[in-house]
Amino acid sequence: MTTTKTIVNVGIADTKTVRHPNTIRTLGLGSCIGTVLYDEKRGIAGLSHILLPDSSQARAANSNPMKYADTAIPQLLKMLQEQGARNIKAKMAGGAQMFQAGKGTSFMRIGDKNIEAVQEALRKLNIRIVSSDVGGNLGRTIEFDPETSRLSIRKRNHDIYTI
Repeated sequence: MTTTKTIVNVGIADTKTVRHPNTIRTLGLGSCIGTVLYDEKRGIAGLSHILLPDSSQARAANSNPMKYADTAIPQLLKMLQEQGARNIKAKMAGGAQMFQAGKGTSFMRIGDKNIEAVQEALRKLNIRIVSSDVGGNLGRTIEFDPETSRLSIRKRNHDIYTI
């Protein structure tokens, strides 16, 4: 009997979880951050495609919590813990500077702000970042395999590499 492997796709401002043998991926990370939380012993992983750093920017009270680093990461942690994950680690990718702006223009530093917000949210939850591929000016597609704990990254016009 063979086990069917499914790739679970995570959209923008979305969060999902998988168990081995399935993998999880998100497309189109520009200034957004793909944050993977995983328990390698249990083969459980989750991925958040984070759009913005801070939910205090939300205009509506019912705004999607998966859109923001400060709310999506705790939600993802809770989802994984409910599935039995205990020894949780993190990997992250994205946060590119997709738009060139004048020096010192804080408004256009969305990628940098997202990187800082994800790092801070993980620090507050005592989750160690094992590896990351952040910054630069190229978008990324990422796929995580809970069996190997490898995050595959493809940048535009580049080969796939893993962290």
